[in-house]
Amino acid sequence: MKLNMMYSFLNADINLIEKKLEETIQAESLLLRQASLHTLQAGGKRIRPVFVLLAGKFGNYDINVIKNVAVALELIHMASLVHDDVIDDADLRRGKPTIKSKWDNRIAMYTGDYIFALSLEMMTNIKNPLAHKILANTIVEVCIGEIQQIKDKYRFDQNLRDYLRRIKRKTAILIAASCQLGAIASDVDAQLHKKLYQFGYYVGMSFQIIDDILDFTGTEKELGKPAGSDLLQGNVTLPVLYAKKNDYIRQELEKVNEQTNAEELKAIIGLIKQSDAIEQSIALSDRYLEKAFAILDELPANRAKKTLRDIAKFIGNRKF
Repeated sequence: MKLNMMYSFLNADINLIEKKLEETIQAESLLLRQASLHTLQAGGKRIRPVFVLLAGKFGNYDINVIKNVAVALELIHMASLVHDDVIDDADLRRGKPTIKSKWDNRIAMYTGDYIFALSLEMMTNIKNPLAHKILANTIVEVCIGEIQQIKDKYRFDQNLRDYLRRIKRKTAILIAASCQLGAIASDVDAQLHKKLYQFGYYVGMSFQIIDDILDFTGTEKELGKPAGSDLLQGNVTLPVLYAKKNDYIRQELEKVNEQTNAEELKAIIGLIKQSDAIEQSIALSDRYLEKAFAILDELPANRAKKTLRDIAKFIGNRKF
């Protein structure tokens, strides 16, 4: 089953959020408006708004309230991608030109900042102070993660803890916050929204690990960018950490830099795939999913719970 079929009962609300996103990014500046719209129209799964909506189904669900949270979380995600593309010097995302390649780095950074600010503005429609505190802390962590990603480029001596802390900030915390804030906006009790946060965290960790695996196992057509792009940009991901335990592979990995050509990169990708690094990475992703399912078992039974389980399974089994 395709991912969007799993939550098709939310289609009307998702369409409403899509329209709200387009309305929200309309800036007075033509250039800012064009750049923001370019980011929005690049597509995406809108998985964070989906998590917001599903979490909201555990409480007093009101789309006119919860849509503000869904839009705010997607805006943070969009802004972080714009900044990431500057950090990674990426020309393509999902097969389309990035803002930094279509305009320049300065326009990309200001656009990202603008979209971040819009997310805060959207959340002013939620009156619960706890929601604002969680969102602010989430943005802080995401920004720290972006800085750490810069510091960790081509640092092949980093360890598993460094990697897990980085992907928590890069991906997991935003999915966790989506689940928690969706629940808070629907007035669920503290124990329940904290459990939904934990579920989102574990799913988010698995999500990013699988993304990092696909960077080596996917094709350029599937990825929307060349295979091994993360490695070429200096991002040391989980398969690299496992593969570098082999002395020969580690020596080859340490040669990677911005000038590494396609043939050299292809050879290194081959070495990683021939090792057991992919299998070890999948195993760690599976352990995070098992923790997510254990949290779900503690939640009240409803359609949203089943859908969250289905989405988590899909995330863990992605192979394009």
